[in-house]
Amino acid sequence: MLPPAVKNLLIVNIIVFLGTLLIGDPMYQYFALFPVGSHYFRWWQFVTHMFMHGNFAHIFFNMWSLIVFGPVLERMWGSKKFLLYYFVCGLGAAACHELVLSMQPLSNIPTVGASGAIYGLLLGFGMLYPNYTLTLVFPPVSLKAKWFVIIFAAIEMLTGILGTSDGVAHFAHLGGMLFGLILILFWKKKGQMYSEWE
Repeated sequence: MLPPAVKNLLIVNIIVFLGTLLIGDPMYQYFALFPVGSHYFRWWQFVTHMFMHGNFAHIFFNMWSLIVFGPVLERMWGSKKFLLYYFVCGLGAAACHELVLSMQPLSNIPTVGASGAIYGLLLGFGMLYPNYTLTLVFPPVSLKAKWFVIIFAAIEMLTGILGTSDGVAHFAHLGGMLFGLILILFWKKKGQMYSEWE
């Protein structure tokens, strides 16, 4: 059974995805994340874009990852601390993505997806359970969690630097991992890594 925060995140993402399928472009116009300089940009898009997805494959893989990594972290940290971590990763991802966009010619291409927060969950899992063995569905490769984190981060860095035009916000993924790392190191320093919040 899924813990409450993961379950509610899953439900909201599915509802917003179905709403996007029904409503279409207006959902993207108001709730996807546009570059700060765009006339479509609204401040709330930093949050709302995390609940939107471009297609079925996009939401499926993000929500599958949420179900795989989220419950472990939520049961360790408690729902409040888990949600804080999730949103810090998601907002950090958006901030890094906007920073990268600010160095490029202005465009009106929006960004959607929970991937930044999800990459933060992967980072968190890898730091708390570094020697836990994970197996990919395809290809069926098994590695310790810490190696998956390093490999995924390296892939995102490489593809981001090369500027591959694949429509993926690579630096948002790295931003989610970076802000997750900062928050975990902060909790470690304060001796709060394994404590729950009331």
